[in-house]
Amino acid sequence: MNWRVSHLENGATITTHERGNSMAPLIKSGQPYRLAPATWKEVNVGDIVFCKVYGRYYTHLVKAKNAERGCQIGNNKGGINGWTKQVYGKVVVILKEK
Repeated sequence: MNWRVSHLENGATITTHERGNSMAPLIKSGQPYRLAPATWKEVNVGDIVFCKVYGRYYTHLVKAKNAERGCQIGNNKGGINGWTKQVYGKVVVILKEK
């Protein structure tokens, strides 16, 4: 299991970062951000969430919501990853780059 999932499922707010440019300029590669626990029902279109889509973990945008399918997840470059109800956390603050 992903360490972020276990912390978020236990109610912890965590600070983390990831490499990659799929969320730039909102979150730059390696830029830290804070995740608070959240479910797919609690997030809105436009929120940045930590989730699992087709077996892969992403910190990406909620592009759409649907009661049957959950959240449609995609990056900030126009890509779509798919639909999921496996949302574990929501980005609550993007911290300054180191």
